[in-house]
Amino acid sequence: MTSERLAVLRFNASPKRLNKMREVVATALDRVGCEEQEGRMLVLAVNEACMNVIQHAYEGDPKGEIILEILNNDDQLEFRLTDFAETVDPTTCRPRPLDDVRPGGLGTYFIQQIMDEFLFTVPKEGKGNLLIMRKKFNRVSEAPQHAV
Repeated sequence: MTSERLAVLRFNASPKRLNKMREVVATALDRVGCEEQEGRMLVLAVNEACMNVIQHAYEGDPKGEIILEILNNDDQLEFRLTDFAETVDPTTCRPRPLDDVRPGGLGTYFIQQIMDEFLFTVPKEGKGNLLIMRKKFNRVSEAPQHAV
């Protein structure tokens, strides 16, 4: 499998930085020809994952740092989200029941629905958290060229 790094972005754990992150993700998806609707869903999943890091791992501390890396592994995209907060117990990262109707708390649910696979682990450095999300994607088919 060939792996191509599409983007790397380091940013502070602040909601104000999420707009730039979404732009970077959208640009990377556009570069590989990801379908528009699927691209919007992937941007949403990555945004939700970043928001969870901001709210839960860093508890709103904007001095925290997040690293987003996007890889293209032929027909599969991989989003690697690293933080340097206290290590999180992955069993606590579950969506709340959908019949519990109230604002917020659906980020993990969206990630589960949008991504094909995701896993939490500890980065090689041994501190913080690494969330790896993978998605096989559909490329926009190019319009056939017709001779004039």
